[in-house]
Amino acid sequence: MMFANFIYFIIVLLIYITYQPPEKTNFAPFETLFLFLCLIFIFVSFTRLQFHKLEKQISKNNFSFLVYKFDAIMTRQSIAAILLFGINIYGLNLPSFFINLPVFSTIPTFLALIFLGIFIFYLSIIWVFAHKPYRLLYKTDDSRQSYVWSNITFSIPVLLPWLFLSGILDFINSLPFELPKQLLATTEGQVIYFLIFLFAIAIIGPAIIQKFWRCKPLEKGDDRSRIEFLCKKADLKYANILYWPAFGSRMITAGVMGLIKKFRYILVTGPLLSFLEPDEIDAVIAHEIGHIKRKHLIFYLVFFTGYMLLSYATYDLIIYLIIFSEPVLKLITDMGLSRTTTISTMFSIAEICIFLIYFRYVFGYFMRNFERQADCYVYTLFDTAKPLISTFEKITATSGQSPDRPNWHHFSIRERIDYLNKCETDKNYISRHDRKIQKSIAVYFAAIVLVGIIGYSLNFGTAGKQLNNHFIEKIIFRELEKSPNDPNLYQTLGDIYYNAKNYNGVKQAYEKALTLNPDNPHVLNNLAWLYATCDDLSFRNSIRALQLSKKAVTLLKAPHILDTLAESYFANGKYEEAVDAELRALELVKSNRSHYMKQLEKFQKALDG
Repeated sequence: MMFANFIYFIIVLLIYITYQPPEKTNFAPFETLFLFLCLIFIFVSFTRLQFHKLEKQISKNNFSFLVYKFDAIMTRQSIAAILLFGINIYGLNLPSFFINLPVFSTIPTFLALIFLGIFIFYLSIIWVFAHKPYRLLYKTDDSRQSYVWSNITFSIPVLLPWLFLSGILDFINSLPFELPKQLLATTEGQVIYFLIFLFAIAIIGPAIIQKFWRCKPLEKGDDRSRIEFLCKKADLKYANILYWPAFGSRMITAGVMGLIKKFRYILVTGPLLSFLEPDEIDAVIAHEIGHIKRKHLIFYLVFFTGYMLLSYATYDLIIYLIIFSEPVLKLITDMGLSRTTTISTMFSIAEICIFLIYFRYVFGYFMRNFERQADCYVYTLFDTAKPLISTFEKITATSGQSPDRPNWHHFSIRERIDYLNKCETDKNYISRHDRKIQKSIAVYFAAIVLVGIIGYSLNFGTAGKQLNNHFIEKIIFRELEKSPNDPNLYQTLGDIYYNAKNYNGVKQAYEKALTLNPDNPHVLNNLAWLYATCDDLSFRNSIRALQLSKKAVTLLKAPHILDTLAESYFANGKYEEAVDAELRALELVKSNRSHYMKQLEKFQKALDG
């Protein structure tokens, strides 16, 4: 459940943060409110019907089937809640009605929290109607209010990292200091901020989470003494051993969280202590100790950072894919939907697909194998893992789940038992699995380095710039078909060609732009510089360069334009005029004067002789 909630909330965050408000909403305010309430009514009715059907089947089917059915409905309705949230954002454009209000434009995190609250409201609807079947299935006395609140408090910690990350960023942006804002406006600043924050929340986060989960220190007694003794035997430092009231305390499970001793907690549930024998409790705790000793929590942090790197590296690729999807975009926009909303929807879907693939297949692969490695760690502290095997059998018996039921982040209970039985007869299976993980981690790091190189190339390298220019050029030609007399499009096209050193394209684009708008100082200046300094001598035209640069200066007296005028005088052999123009440029320059000083030195040297 915890991992499912993690996935759900990350998807909802991706849906929200990738939304781009359109110029015009799809519906008027009252229409939007009416549709919003209608969708809630439909969702409530359908959810109630699903659990009511299940409730009628409880006396007619076996426990295992009913548990499977209950979990299936929970998953299906949670996905429906995500889809409903997506409709709220992209179909009804709900954020657009609030985003320009002063409080939300100043602190965007407030608005995000409101919409995340809407999603929690949808989940709460599911939990309200799930309570009665849950109570009948598991023979629990939990009230509906307690059941819903337990699910909410169990899910909220998933949002804490984002809440702190976004909230602190809003606070920094609201301060009257420019330097922090300038640093965070750069890619490097954002990466450094994210990494510092990620490690900070990974260290102190467990102390906050255990409060949300209402954990309490395990009272003194045999159970605590056994766990303390086992931790001492394994040389494991920790802050406390806590009682974990997870989901009404019906789960036979334990957990461990925290990278450092001061904020590291060992968690145990009531059923773990009530239903298991002492040696079985030891085996479960040994498994959790194995996660710490094998550095799994650190690797999880690395894997999450790897996802951020992958997301960053594929950002431009997603944009390029959307650009190539123009026929699809045109079809959708012809149906009356906003182009901005359509593009942001496509971008959101692509980001969600990357997230699901990464966590399902990459993160899930390592989670499954780390769980097996933690199972095998039992042999480090004990001669046998039979108590852990018997624990798995009890979990199967009490949960009602099939031992062969697949799980994306765990091997099935049957697979875990079978592997431990192999280890019982041949301990080489333990070292064999360790080597498998070592090789997998090596492959992962090699892949991440490759992704990092690709990401850097796409965002900063020559290949990325060329690819970016290609796609922008494609967009401009598409727009020129619609507006063939737009001088700004030809100006942008000329700028792209200049960066690509396509001098013939530069000449044609800029000359066309000047034909449509002869008083554009930017185009006049750039074309003059090309004619005065081009590497390809066949494109030089010193007379035309001087004409263009003189006109540019009359329109805009800026240092770089006066520098072009000086270069044009120099190209025509008028060195005195070149020196005079460069001196005027230097009078206007406030910083980065080195280029102009070198230019002046060149012109002065030519004048002197």
